[in-house]
Amino acid sequence: MAKQYGKNRDKLEVLLWSIALPGFGQLLNHRYVKGLLLIALEFIANVLGNFNEIIILSFRGDIQEAISQTNFGWLMFYPCLYFFAMWDAYKDAEGESKPYAFVPFVFSAYFVTVGLIFSPTFTIFGQLLGPMWLPMLGGVPVGLIIGGILRWVLLKRLEKNRGTSL
Repeated sequence: MAKQYGKNRDKLEVLLWSIALPGFGQLLNHRYVKGLLLIALEFIANVLGNFNEIIILSFRGDIQEAISQTNFGWLMFYPCLYFFAMWDAYKDAEGESKPYAFVPFVFSAYFVTVGLIFSPTFTIFGQLLGPMWLPMLGGVPVGLIIGGILRWVLLKRLEKNRGTSL
């Protein structure tokens, strides 16, 4: 099917809009119910987790206050919701999805959640990073690297299995 200007969205476009706000990628993919549901869930987890206040305090360098303002019980939903929305928009967008492309998304969600759990006490060179910086600066790269390595291993295994089945 020919791509019509302004009609079909490519994977990068929906991924970037999903990074901006979970659910936007689904709206671009014309998955309106799913998109609105993800936006509502993002809003709920954000407000009840006090995430916007945490972001503001973290950018101002007031890490202890950011920690005290964090509702960890609610904010722990956020990473899985966030990375699921990105993955879902990506897989539904125009173009071919590569095998195991979801693995880096899953591991990023996992390591961001773990980073959030340890954020009130984990220091790097004596510096407390808090509930926004540690998950973002530690969890995302670690998740992408480990997820990327695991995806590579799975792809090699898939190639090997395809080669023996021929």
